Amino acid sequence: MGDIHSILRTVFGYDSFRPGQEEIVACLASGGHALAVMPTGAGKSLCYQIPALARGGLAIVVSPLVALMQDQVAALKLTGVAAETINSSANREANVAVWKRVAAGDVRILYLSPERLMTERMIGALRQLEVNLIAVDEVHCMSQWGAAFRPEYDALKSLRTAFPGVPIGAFTATADEVTRRDITAKLFGGAVQEFVAGFDRPNIRLTVKPKNNSKSQLLEFVTGQRGASGIVYALSRKSVEELAAFLSAKGFRAVAYHAGLSAEDRAEAQNLFMTETGIIVCATIAFGMGIDKPDVRFVFHADLPQSLDAYYQEIGRAGRDGRPAEAHMVFGLQDIQMRRRFIDDEGAGPERARREHKRLDALVSYCETPDCRRQSLLGYFGEFSEPCGNCDVCLEPVDLVDGTAEAKLVCAAITASGERFGAAHIADILLGKASEKVMNFSHQSLPMFGKGSAHSRSYWQSFIRQMVGGGLLTIDVAGFGGLSLSAKGRAVEDGTTAFRYRPDMVRVARKDKRTSVASDNGEADPRADALLARLKALRLRLAKARGVAAYIIFSDRSLIDMAQKMPLTKWDFGEVNGVGASKLEQFGDIFLEEIRSFASATAPQR
Repeated sequence: MGDIHSILRTVFGYDSFRPGQEEIVACLASGGHALAVMPTGAGKSLCYQIPALARGGLAIVVSPLVALMQDQVAALKLTGVAAETINSSANREANVAVWKRVAAGDVRILYLSPERLMTERMIGALRQLEVNLIAVDEVHCMSQWGAAFRPEYDALKSLRTAFPGVPIGAFTATADEVTRRDITAKLFGGAVQEFVAGFDRPNIRLTVKPKNNSKSQLLEFVTGQRGASGIVYALSRKSVEELAAFLSAKGFRAVAYHAGLSAEDRAEAQNLFMTETGIIVCATIAFGMGIDKPDVRFVFHADLPQSLDAYYQEIGRAGRDGRPAEAHMVFGLQDIQMRRRFIDDEGAGPERARREHKRLDALVSYCETPDCRRQSLLGYFGEFSEPCGNCDVCLEPVDLVDGTAEAKLVCAAITASGERFGAAHIADILLGKASEKVMNFSHQSLPMFGKGSAHSRSYWQSFIRQMVGGGLLTIDVAGFGGLSLSAKGRAVEDGTTAFRYRPDMVRVARKDKRTSVASDNGEADPRADALLARLKALRLRLAKARGVAAYIIFSDRSLIDMAQKMPLTKWDFGEVNGVGASKLEQFGDIFLEEIRSFASATAPQR
């Protein structure tokens, strides 16, 4: 077996390992299994490339993206390592030629996608060779508990039986404790050495702002970053192209990148970004995995990311050189509604949908937190931090209001109901709403039932999210989304500490009983009024078909609330005033179809 320090120096040209690398390398080089969670930019690739060379024979690296495999192979070849990849972008003749070199023992590291590796033919052929190491990159993709599950990764769980005695290394930048447990059980049968190097990237300044006009907010931000390389993430391909054109028209060197572009166009955009300074890539999540450009100075989210896991990975593409970088996000209510709709439309089953809704809850809690953002972000991954002094909350504190009494009420409701219910149920208890679930568990008998009726549902939902973001409550993402008290929450409950919250993040329910809809500034909202008219017409048609009075279907108050909130998913429709479980089941799809049709036809062009 080769000396790992000698390989580090002579092959890769480094005098010493980065923090956390050497222990992982030593584990794999000596034949042990390793599960490594390392921050983006911490040098994961070396942690399996060096053991691959030290052990000799053939190493298999499983990677999810063709572009990522090609980049890694090209980089290894430049260092003199015999690396190859067999993938769908090459023609059959090229792949056959590579396999002949592999079979002849001329290749040290072979990169494969999980789909290509986990075929009976490929496994059988590899078992005839001297495979001495297997590395699985982006291993979080194999966990159904994770936020980026890919079914093709699930087949990797049979690797340890197909290659008994061969050390397996699993690598990711983002995996919470539940995800790590699932990976450990699936890939290693429970026997693996874990290395969690920490999630903090203290050089990245974290900022989140409410969205009012994303284009003008983006322009203001990048104007202060002129000449710097950066990534702008947006939700849709259309938004990506519009933002790239907008920035180009303002004098910035901006290019679009998304999966709808041709392979040539994507490669051109990526090459420009990697080789020149001052390039801004406007992209969907299709861009970024495996991008190792050290001088990315900012990541701007023009739309809400998928989850905190995704957000962490995406902002981790900034500041890999250790110098100051910025992660700036703008988010609004429509972003949350759209994300909920994506989850509901995914069709992955109720269990996964529930977990993804809870992950989204955690992300919104981070956006609305009254405390240090870094504490909230690291707390999600189970890591403690002091206030960082490098986020917008620390650097530009907002006015906070004492919410200790309200927080104690929330804590009391959570404790009394057994720390197993989600925010919606806790809000029902506080509001005194005798929902079917409340009645089933006799929670109408709890002392705090109705004690929060002075506030609206939207108030309590935002307040609870801020308690999560502030570290007082934790969400059981892997289970049913139940809320439980942390040590900090128990300190509030027993009166030994206080809680202050951000009133600017609380949307207070309107008590206006007019049959027109007011906008946020109190003036009439023509768009909402137009939707209200359509909803009333729909209600009348349904009432006539059933032979009942219109108000039996929904009251005017319910329709006004619908027009204000414009829910796009059943999750959000269930939060409309007057929508219980039965009406949600009977009328949810019908009214949502009308609202979605209206929203699509009248959506403002961005």
